[in-house]
Amino acid sequence: QVQLVESGGGLVQLGGSLRLSCAASGSPFGFYDMAWYRQAPGKQRELVASMTTGSATKYLDSVKGRFTISRDNAKNTVTLQMNDLKPEDTAVYYCTSRRYGDPTYPYWGQGTQVTVSS
Repeated sequence: QVQLVESGGGLVQLGGSLRLSCAASGSPFGFYDMAWYRQAPGKQRELVASMTTGSATKYLDSVKGRFTISRDNAKNTVTLQMNDLKPEDTAVYYCTSRRYGDPTYPYWGQGTQVTVSS
């Protein structure tokens, strides 16, 4: 089992920055792909950014160049640096993980709210 706890959400103005962090525990962190999803009111959950155990990354097209995912295997943490935030980035952001090679993400944090005001 993997436990995930997010932090760092909040209210920010258009163009501002936030840094989300996710602390993982319960299993060897280095064996797990990590990702951030988000869900806005009335919309489906979407993948924002992911990083494999080998540090390969993927990003949602709308956040490319603005968001950066990183991981620290020594500290069992994954972060999402979000710059130049826009109102459409407003959502609950979730940290998630899966064991390398698994097709789905079975482990989820509780979510953290990000609100961008214009």
